[in-house]
This record gives sequence, C-alpha cells and structure tokens, in this order.
Amino acid sequence: MTDTAPSAPQPATPPTDLPAVLRERAAALDAADPLAAYRDLFVPSEGLVAYLDGNSLGRPLTATRERLASFVDGPWAARLIRSWDESWMDAPTELGDELGRVALGAAPGQTVVADSTTVLLYKLARAAVDARPGRTVIVADTENFPTDRFVLQGIAAERGLEIRWIAPDAEAGVTPEEVAAAVGPDTALVLLSHVAFKSGYIADLPAITRVVHDAGALVLWDLCHSAGSVPLDLDADGVDIAVGCTYKYLNGGPGSPAFAYLAAGLQGEVRQPVQGWMGAADPFAMGPEYEPAAGIRQLISGTPPIVGMLPMRDMLALIDRAGMPAVRAKSLALTGFAIEIADEHLPGVRVASPRDPERRGSHVMLDHPDFKRVVADAWARGVIPDFRPPQGLRVGLSPLSTSFTELAEGLWAVRTLLR
Repeated sequence: MTDTAPSAPQPATPPTDLPAVLRERAAALDAADPLAAYRDLFVPSEGLVAYLDGNSLGRPLTATRERLASFVDGPWAARLIRSWDESWMDAPTELGDELGRVALGAAPGQTVVADSTTVLLYKLARAAVDARPGRTVIVADTENFPTDRFVLQGIAAERGLEIRWIAPDAEAGVTPEEVAAAVGPDTALVLLSHVAFKSGYIADLPAITRVVHDAGALVLWDLCHSAGSVPLDLDADGVDIAVGCTYKYLNGGPGSPAFAYLAAGLQGEVRQPVQGWMGAADPFAMGPEYEPAAGIRQLISGTPPIVGMLPMRDMLALIDRAGMPAVRAKSLALTGFAIEIADEHLPGVRVASPRDPERRGSHVMLDHPDFKRVVADAWARGVIPDFRPPQGLRVGLSPLSTSFTELAEGLWAVRTLLR
C-alpha cells in the first residue's frame, strides 16, 4: 500500500514521448523473454499503464475466477460441512507441502498455511524464546518491517526480555559480521528479513544462520519479500523457523493467509502459545486439556482460511511450471533494466538498492525528495508504484506478470511527472 493520498482518478494516459531507443530496447527484452507468454494468464486491469507494485499485491490469475466460482458451487454448496472431512481439514498442511516443494526448498511436513503474517510471527517468536530458557536477549534490526519490530517489542515486554538492535546501512542490509557482534550466550532469538522491504537487499541467509547457531540461539526468517521471487533452500541452509505472506509474489489476493516453516528437528521442542482446538491432537475429542498435534499441524490455532488458500494454488502451479530459476532470472533482468533506466533517464534520482544482482531481490528503491507527490500523481494516471518514507519510490516487479515495456513506460511516466 502507498502512504500517499492519490488525487481523484483520471483516465489513464499512457506516456506519449517514450524515446524510440528505449521502446526498442524494452521490446527486444520482451521478445527474448522466455516467460513473456505468462503475462496473458493474468486478469487485465482497465486503464492500467504500468503496475509496479507486484511486491505489495500480486495480480489475479484468470484461472482463479473459475476456481472461486467452482468452489462455491462444488465443495461449499454441494458438499457443505462434509468438505471438512473430505479435504478442508488437511488443506493447511497439504498446501504447505506444495509451497515448500515449489518455492521454499522444504521437505514435506515442515510448512503450514494459516493465520496472518503478524499472528504467525508472534506465535513462532514467542515459541522460540520459550524454547531457549535462561536466555534474555532477542536480536533484531532497526530497518525491518514495522510488524516484525512491533511484535518483538510486545514479546519482550511480556517475557521481560531485552531487544538488542542492529542498526544496519539501510541500503546494504544486515551482514553476518553485524549479527556476530550482536549475538552471544544470552541470545535466545534472532529475527531478520531475508529481503529488506525497502532496499530489496538480500541477506546472507546461510552465513547468518550459521552465526546464530554458533551462539546457541534460534533464527526466525521473514520471507515476505522473497517467497516466490528468490529461490530458497530452507532445509539445506539449516533454517530453524520462517514466516511469510502469500499476497505478494504468491498472488493469493488481499488478506490471503500466511505460511510458517518449522524445521522437523524442532517440532518436538518448540511449542506455540495460541492453543486453539484446530491445532490439538484430536480436535473432535473436545477434551478438557490441550494436547498439541504432532508435527507441523501444532502451529494451527483456529479454523483454516480455506477460501483464502484457493488463489495460491493457481500461482504455485504457475511458478512450478516456470521454475524458480527462470523466475529469478526474469526478476534480475527486470530490476537490472529498472536501474539502467534510472541511471540514464531519471536525473536527480538515486538508486537506493544494491547494484550487485546477487544481493538484490525483486524490487528497486529509487530516492528523490519529490516522490511523495509523484507517486500520488502517477496513481491517478494509471502508473502504480508505491511510496516508502521518507522519499522512496519502490518499483516492485513480479516476474511472471510484468513486461519490460510496461516497466519502461511506467518509469518514463515518473520522469515526466518529475519534470
């Protein structure tokens, strides 16, 4: 979401002065793009010139229309409550396994789809600090998304813990060296984002995870800006816990449920604090005492959000078909092109994201003191990036739904509005 208040909507007006050399360059990139045909699988948006906010809300797939309609007439209307026994009870873990296989590098039985990102962050962070009794410090960074920081502040207040803050370079991100300097024998948990929500910086997940383990602590990775755009290998990298949303690059739609990963080796040690009946060993026993379910199902608390899971299935199938390496290659090409345009055609604009492609996720942050106004004006003209204070315009590029021509037209509109 943008932090600006766009002016009244106006008819979308595509840029008319995109120079031929830039138009031809974008067209050549589109012609060479092996994933170009995937764009036709998304629902078109009337009046849209360029959607550059796919890292905030992914576009819907046309296949999802039929899936939602057939769900109403089928499992819901035709089978009614019988659908719980027939498929819905297993949906959080079944879809979690598919997500783990396609996008997370996680073996079955370690991923579940449930709740919101905030709720899962609370449940897993609380469980992690409780699993390290006697340790009194949580390590986090000042540049992380507000939810992550706010949740940790609440847990620290509840449990009488200290938060030790890392203050990284906002454009370089948290390094293994900074983590090593912050952790110690008193550290219970380290919470970091794999891809920084502002700059797009990719943290060195394997190295940082090793540093945290050497200190005897647990690490919780926020994967909101990486799941579905940056290849992950959670099992191989020894990740303990991870949480992420599904409405960005996984195109689950507004309010779609989040996911949690809990390594198999920790599932007997970590006990989440929100003891709902759906996470009990036998929900329908309706017994007097809570006994957690075995395995990943213990992370479920309340009724699974079945309808919210439906769009994700279509996008996971699409990512599986394209393959995460191809998705990542397209992402790097798009972000590289965005930086190229900014350098050559946006005077006065500074690139505030890593130029090293290995350290860059699927969005680019551009910096200019007039961007709050520009983003509001751009929205009114059918060009949709987003604004991040104090003066950042974030170009979010969802690889399967974004073309190079669309990107060029959107950034040229930004140039026009700056002038």
